[in-house]
Amino acid sequence: MFGVVFPNRSFPMDISAFSQIDTSHWVLDMNTFVGEAYDQIREMCIFLLNNFTLPPDKALAVYIQSPGSQFLFCGAVTLARPSAVLTLPWPEPSGQMQLMPTDSAPVSAKIGVSVEDLASLQSLDVTAEKRIERLALKVDSVSQFNMKENGRRHCCRREQLVVRSRGDFSN
Repeated sequence: MFGVVFPNRSFPMDISAFSQIDTSHWVLDMNTFVGEAYDQIREMCIFLLNNFTLPPDKALAVYIQSPGSQFLFCGAVTLARPSAVLTLPWPEPSGQMQLMPTDSAPVSAKIGVSVEDLASLQSLDVTAEKRIERLALKVDSVSQFNMKENGRRHCCRREQLVVRSRGDFSN
C-alpha cells in the first residue's frame, strides 16, 4: 500500500511497521522507533507502492501527534503525486500530566496515515505552503527596504545635482 523513509534515519519501512486501526487508518508509535527523541525526526518521505491502487479522488493524509496534543495535518500523497517529502513540525507536548499505572507503556508521539477524500484536504503539503508564505513576506520586506533605499539615493542624487548646478565642482 505505502511505505515511509525518515531521511538519514531509517531504511524504507512498509505498512507492516504501522499498527492498523481500521481499513483506512494506520499509526506509527514513535516510541518504538526512536524513543523520546521523536522531535529530532524532522522529515518523512511517504510513497505509494506500485501495487496499490488509490482511487483518483482519495489521498493518503499524514498527521503527527506529540504526547498529549491533537493530531496535526502535514501533507498527503495521491495517484498524481505518489511520493512526497514532508516536514514534521512537531507540536509542543501538552503540559498536562497524565496519571498512568506504573506498568503501562509511556505516552508517545505518533505518526498517523489515513485514506481521505482529496477534496476535504486543505493542501497536499502544508509546510511547503508555510515556507512560501514566509518567503513572500521576506520578499515584501526586502522590496519595501529597497524602495526606501532607492528613494534615499534618488534624494541624495537630487541634492548633489543641486549643489553641482551651482558651480561647486570641487569633489
